[in-house]
Amino acid sequence: MRILQCHNFYQQAGGEDRVLAEEKALLEAYGHDVEQYLVHNNAIPNLTKLQLFGKTLWSREAHRGVREAVERFRPDVVHVHNTLPLLSPSVYYAARSAGAAVVQTLHNYRMICPGAYCQRDGEVCELCVKKSVKWPAIQHKCYRENRAATATVVAKLAVHGAIGTYRKAVDRFIVCSDFARAKMAEAGFGAGKVVTKPNFQLSDMGVGPGGGGYAMYLGRLSPEKGVGTLLDAWDRDGMDVPLHLVGGGPMEDRVREVASRRPAISVFGHASWDEVIDQMQHASLLVFPSVTYEGHPMTMLEAMQAGTPVVGSRLGAIPELIVEGVTGWTVPSHHPDALAACVAEVMADPARLGAMRRGVRRVYDERYAADASHDRLIAIYEEAIAKRHGKPTETVHGRRSERRAQPTSATQRTSDETANPVMSPAPAVQPVQPILVGDDSR
Repeated sequence: MRILQCHNFYQQAGGEDRVLAEEKALLEAYGHDVEQYLVHNNAIPNLTKLQLFGKTLWSREAHRGVREAVERFRPDVVHVHNTLPLLSPSVYYAARSAGAAVVQTLHNYRMICPGAYCQRDGEVCELCVKKSVKWPAIQHKCYRENRAATATVVAKLAVHGAIGTYRKAVDRFIVCSDFARAKMAEAGFGAGKVVTKPNFQLSDMGVGPGGGGYAMYLGRLSPEKGVGTLLDAWDRDGMDVPLHLVGGGPMEDRVREVASRRPAISVFGHASWDEVIDQMQHASLLVFPSVTYEGHPMTMLEAMQAGTPVVGSRLGAIPELIVEGVTGWTVPSHHPDALAACVAEVMADPARLGAMRRGVRRVYDERYAADASHDRLIAIYEEAIAKRHGKPTETVHGRRSERRAQPTSATQRTSDETANPVMSPAPAVQPVQPILVGDDSR
């Protein structure tokens, strides 16, 4: 199959960029032809506000570029990851005018929330979800805390909603969780047009021994990630479970201030991937206290790869990644008391945590292995192609493709992998270097 990927990079690297690169590597490993049409937000400073507004609604440059790429490459599918702001929805029309099917991955909730995360002032906010013109976002400056920038995003969504772009010009939307799929349905997107495909990872750190005796937080030190809840859970007498925080962000000063009086907290800041692997493989537990609607957190997948159980918020898509009591536990979001109690209880039984590790990895292999992700992605592409050409389609939601392709060259198991039944052979691709910490909303 021939696939053209289209993506607008943000100014700061984020998870979307990583998914793009890993899907390209995966598809190529299975023998598909992949080309990319890419733009970067670093070009924004060269534009006037009026030019940026125009490009956000309809970029003639991107329309022309994608049409030329499609006419030259002749892809079966144009797979769009992010259009904001320099690609614009014009790329959908460019792809369709040249005969290609169009698939759009929704990595966040921007289609129904201009701020992308359905969060405001530290709380879940759904004021805009069902509105055709999302004016509350303008009132609250939900995009970049800038009313004019927010109005531009709102205008793009309103105009293209009104002219039927998302209904007519996109054959399938991909979301990362069933929770996101349900939210899209609430907003009026037909359930049959939106399909779930969880994220996956090519790089594989392998199951670690655990036993380090510490809980770990990996990610951006910011309010929406629940870092405030995390600090409140540890900033109390009697909470002596060692906590390793890896990452940086706007709350780093507060994190270090709390750590200065709580010796159980160790702050590592930004870390190399090798350091992250070492921390994750030896951690007894990952803590994921997010207070926003996450997409499909790669950090949780990394923990599952390492066999590390997770304590996560009972919010949004997070519970979909946790098999209660098998791969981890969920607690109410914004609830430091519940988080502290859960962590203290499970960390008091290190033998149980150690025994869980192989089961955690087994669930990862069953749900998020690369070959399963490839099968599901190709099934979605085939459905989009069939829809584009007016053929009957069967939704892929809840099923896997019947047809299994094989990688172009298989990587053989090592003797260690053979001895460990929960370890899968790595795909025959060059793993993509993970992006450890980033703000993917810009």
